[in-house]
Amino acid sequence: GPEELALLERLLGLPKGNKYGVQGERKVPVLQTNNGPGLTGLMTIAAHLVKQAKKDQLLGSTAEEKAVVQQWLEYRVTRVDGGSSKEDTRIILKDLNVHLEDKVYLAGNIFTLADILMYYGLHHVMVELTVQEKEKYLNVSRWFNHIQHYPGVRQHLSNVVFIKNRLYTNAH
Repeated sequence: GPEELALLERLLGLPKGNKYGVQGERKVPVLQTNNGPGLTGLMTIAAHLVKQAKKDQLLGSTAEEKAVVQQWLEYRVTRVDGGSSKEDTRIILKDLNVHLEDKVYLAGNIFTLADILMYYGLHHVMVELTVQEKEKYLNVSRWFNHIQHYPGVRQHLSNVVFIKNRLYTNAH
């Protein structure tokens, strides 16, 4: 929620000073704006920050890319944030692993807001994975490792260690 939005702000090079709160028992992020009503929801606020920073390419360039970015942001909010059981996590990693089989980023060949927010949303999961689990979800591991080394993304989050030679040899 709010912590991620602060990370995103820094990554986008926006000045600090936004006030974030949470609302309801699901702790939905809220951005207090100076004028008018606040903005509610991770996707809404994140897209707003991206536009504020004039980095609209992070939302996708073509109509199709924009739709794919939206789709993964929605997945992040509904599935990743909603999922709490081991089983939920397994399904999420499996979904992503299949999707990333032939892609560098979630929206294909471009780095987008979907990658940033999915990385932040999965960081706590990836930290906990065993070496075997990381190997089982090789495409997710490759993608995650790539994103955590993307300039400005990781910030103070811990570096998740992967066995390098396994990520880039074609295992199947």
